Amino acid sequence: MAHTDAADVLVAGAGPVGLTAAAELRRRGVSCRIVDRLPARLMYAKAVGIQPRTLEIWDRMGLVRAALEAAIVMRGQLVYINGTEVARVDLALPPEVPYHFAALPQYETERLLEEYLAGFGTRIERGTELLSFTQDADGVTARLGTAGGGQEELRTRYLVGCDGAHSIVRKTLGLSFEGGAFPEEYMLADVEVDWDLPSGYGVRAMRRDADGVVDDLLVCIPLPGRGRYRVSMLVPPELSTAGSADGGGGDEVAHGLEGGRGPELHHVQAVLDRLAPRRATASDLRWSSVFRISHRLVDRYGDGRVFVAGDAAHIHPPTGAQGMNTGIQDAVNLAWKLALAVEGAAGPGLLASYDAERRPVGEEVVGRTVRHAAEGVQADPEDPQTLMLREAQLLVGYPGSPIVTPADPADDGTGPRPGERAPDCGGLTGDIAAYPLRLFDLLRGRDHMLLLYRDGRHHHGDSAQDLEELAALARELSDGRMESCVVLADGPAPPAGLSLPAYRDSRGEFARLYGVRGTTAFVVRPDGYLGARIRPLSGPALAGHLAEIFHR
Repeated sequence: MAHTDAADVLVAGAGPVGLTAAAELRRRGVSCRIVDRLPARLMYAKAVGIQPRTLEIWDRMGLVRAALEAAIVMRGQLVYINGTEVARVDLALPPEVPYHFAALPQYETERLLEEYLAGFGTRIERGTELLSFTQDADGVTARLGTAGGGQEELRTRYLVGCDGAHSIVRKTLGLSFEGGAFPEEYMLADVEVDWDLPSGYGVRAMRRDADGVVDDLLVCIPLPGRGRYRVSMLVPPELSTAGSADGGGGDEVAHGLEGGRGPELHHVQAVLDRLAPRRATASDLRWSSVFRISHRLVDRYGDGRVFVAGDAAHIHPPTGAQGMNTGIQDAVNLAWKLALAVEGAAGPGLLASYDAERRPVGEEVVGRTVRHAAEGVQADPEDPQTLMLREAQLLVGYPGSPIVTPADPADDGTGPRPGERAPDCGGLTGDIAAYPLRLFDLLRGRDHMLLLYRDGRHHHGDSAQDLEELAALARELSDGRMESCVVLADGPAPPAGLSLPAYRDSRGEFARLYGVRGTTAFVVRPDGYLGARIRPLSGPALAGHLAEIFHR
């Protein structure tokens, strides 16, 4: 058996979650290996919905342009019951949200992430499977089965399990995975559908019996390409795999694609003939399968130097396209913290905050998607805009996180509080560029940022020296990892002697969206959330917050 000690982190599983974890680690200079037991990427359109929050993450990474060119817009959903249109849901978001909902088949998402990762010199080790591992106080020893049939023993400092619903990492750690399974089985297919319904809209068509029970179902999600859809339907008896206790997964978790015979084009056409609201013809079947759905959540997102993310930590119905997007955010949350830990620069509770922040999110998503699958989106009594923001994952936050510093009660401003998403805004202008910038333009490719909003109408604690001193403190306490820039209220001249990068809030969008009243400091984390909001400016308050993030 070969023995290797050549990476800081091993990522098991090269789906969208594992690829995101590896890419975010490599982007920060962390050595990483990523392995996957499959010999090649599967051309399955499993997860297809891309949420606006995921596009914001890809913007920060520098990946979003490629995604926008590969995806198509999701405009909304048409809902039919017994052939009659009962709802038309438009996926509308506030104008300050920079991205709309999108659709992209999972194999394309994986391709984009794989190509991005390759730009850092790291490639997926295909046909390589994590067989077992042990950990101690200093690292993890993993045993890998390699593509040639041999084995390798690998020593790393950390292990991240992104190895799906049947995760060997989760099982080895002994994490509980409580939940249940839906009795229904479904067909999935990637087909071309010829009908006269508007493009960019998903279709949900149901048949209710005399008692109001749904006994037939068709869901069509548009994909890139002329008339292409990922369709899901209830399985006919001849394709059922219900006789298998675990659905072919090899353990008690019945979730995901099943083995055995997949649906053929005539199975899809039969459902369209029964349920499609317009005359429809299916053709060009690219891929099909039977799948089952479970809902489960781990009791912990990690133990020691080993962590789980994505389906290894939480599985649930695909309602609202929450699963892959939630897993990607798991990976982003964990990666920046792991990068600091590898450098020996992480605060004492930083890695533990991964579980504290992400497990409540997983719990909420599992509960919400199970509720929506059983009762429909209308089961949540929220107003339509709040519901849409939640589905877009723009309301995910960590207000109770142990590494988030609550705002000072003296800060009577509105806008996002610590632990909430840092929103984008436009209209930021400088002296050289003849065009306005977005805030996300300033954050792209950066990690920890200190945004200093200076309201020149109030001259207490906002001189150039005050701003420069706070930026210098941030740089010192982060060992040079935190950058700073100033956003100036439109109107009064900037303070004399200011050498920090400065942008004018020419349209007042920053002031409005961040709810500032007077000069305020914002710490923006690498994952796009506010770690602290400090007003009035205070060196001790900033130092106290950074002590939770950085070890010096």
